[in-house]
Amino acid sequence: MEASARVIRGIPASPGLGVGPLVRLPRRVAPPADEPAPATLEDGLAEVAAALEQVAQGMEARAEGATEAAKAVMRAGALIARDPDLADLVRDRIAEGLGVTSAVAAAADSFAAQLESLGGLMAERAADVRDVRDRAVARLLGQPESGVPRLGWPFVLTADEVSPAEAATLDPALCLAIVTTGGGPTSHTAILAAQLGIPAVVGARGIETAPERVTVAVDGGRGEVEIDPSPARLEQLRTREDARKRALEGFSGRGATKDGHPVPLLANLGALAEAVRLGAWDVEGVGLFRTEFLFMDRDRAPSVGEQEAIYRRLFNGIGGLPVTVRTLDAGSDKPLRFADLGLEDNPALGQRGIRTAGKFGSLLDDQLAALAQAAERTGADVRVMAPMVATEAEAEWFAGRARARGLERVGVMVETPAAALMAGRILRQVDFISIGSNDLAQYTMAADRLRPELAGLLDPWQPAVLQLIGLAAEAAGSTGKPVGLCGEAGGDPALALVLIGLGVTSLSMAPPKIASVRAALASHDLRHCRDLAGAALAAPTPAAAKQAVLDAAAPILAALT
Repeated sequence: MEASARVIRGIPASPGLGVGPLVRLPRRVAPPADEPAPATLEDGLAEVAAALEQVAQGMEARAEGATEAAKAVMRAGALIARDPDLADLVRDRIAEGLGVTSAVAAAADSFAAQLESLGGLMAERAADVRDVRDRAVARLLGQPESGVPRLGWPFVLTADEVSPAEAATLDPALCLAIVTTGGGPTSHTAILAAQLGIPAVVGARGIETAPERVTVAVDGGRGEVEIDPSPARLEQLRTREDARKRALEGFSGRGATKDGHPVPLLANLGALAEAVRLGAWDVEGVGLFRTEFLFMDRDRAPSVGEQEAIYRRLFNGIGGLPVTVRTLDAGSDKPLRFADLGLEDNPALGQRGIRTAGKFGSLLDDQLAALAQAAERTGADVRVMAPMVATEAEAEWFAGRARARGLERVGVMVETPAAALMAGRILRQVDFISIGSNDLAQYTMAADRLRPELAGLLDPWQPAVLQLIGLAAEAAGSTGKPVGLCGEAGGDPALALVLIGLGVTSLSMAPPKIASVRAALASHDLRHCRDLAGAALAAPTPAAAKQAVLDAAAPILAALT
């Protein structure tokens, strides 16, 4: 690298190279420092209520004609703008003597902090609250709401964070790359960028000092952002990216190692609209279909008929490919308006996943019935799995309910150390297991996966995480039952080799990552993968483990990572 190049290092979030002028997401409009209090409490409340309703209606209008995923995000924002808890917090701040914009900002910040203290996916919703805050403050000040610039020419977007409402509207033809100072590798921004095929680096502290419109080169696979690279350096980076693309040529079809050991390569999906885009990717099925979007931000549970209609659209949309559906993963960290679990001090360790299903069994039964009916009427190849299973008894309970409704292939997620350690017993009750590497790393290392400063602990190359994956895979191998992995770890070409060497039988990831993983597998035989897994397990640190694999792997791997 040339000596004069300024390089900012962050967390790799979505692979690829994006080069273009840096455009900063407009900073939020701050409340005036000398803002007077409203004449009366009622006047202030009425003014804020009108602004929040305008925000809600604006988001609903933007949802019209948007993708299914974008609609869900916009509607969630509208519900936050109308949330009575937020309104109560605003009332308290105005009563304390704050002006209307200061009251909104303080109330929203307090609301967001409460969500962040809960951890898990509830913490991700804090970004939605801050987005509503900024839009409402702008409305109250008579200024336009902030958002992704509509420039009409390609750019690299940077921000402290990109709200889900903003990320959902990104156009990959114009947004060449994303760089944020906050967020982690499993944040909304990272996952959506990978699904859209936009190179992304998150947790890139220092990008905020880069001047507007300066040319930047974003390497999403390496987690590097180069500021104002010279023409010669840009040529080097493009040559490296071309080498990566050439390394992908000639590899298509079913995933397999060099000696023909099959490794199905599957897609992770989180919304119905994503299913129709599968035709653009060379995938063998859906390894994880998240169903939370059907249940969140509703006043009542969806009926069996409503769910069945959506599942039928999903099954028909993926054209006969096998699909694994994860049942509702909700709880106090992802609360349901119609299934109140009460407040918990530590909801990430509380009633979520199958524990919620145990308390509200009708929710699970209705979902299983809808899935079974949709599968029967479409002839789809459907599997179901339960989230957050920790014991054999939980696996038995879930399997019994699923099979009673006609679903024959039943599995569970391995997301806790307990499930990994007891995988052999759990597999007595179910037909397969699927490792959720994101949560498994979080619970193994006791580190919130949304905290960028803890990214090193959450690295799936951590020896403890690899050991647990190996134990679960070994248990599955002894029973002859499949063990998939559906966390983002499966999309790392180098780590994919290790996972197969450990005994994982299928990998599910964001679709744009599949091509690199396919090429890596096709360039190594199974024995080589096992040797690489041994080298990774013997390494003392995540960095040493990855380097040991790169050193011992075929040369093509360097071009793919």
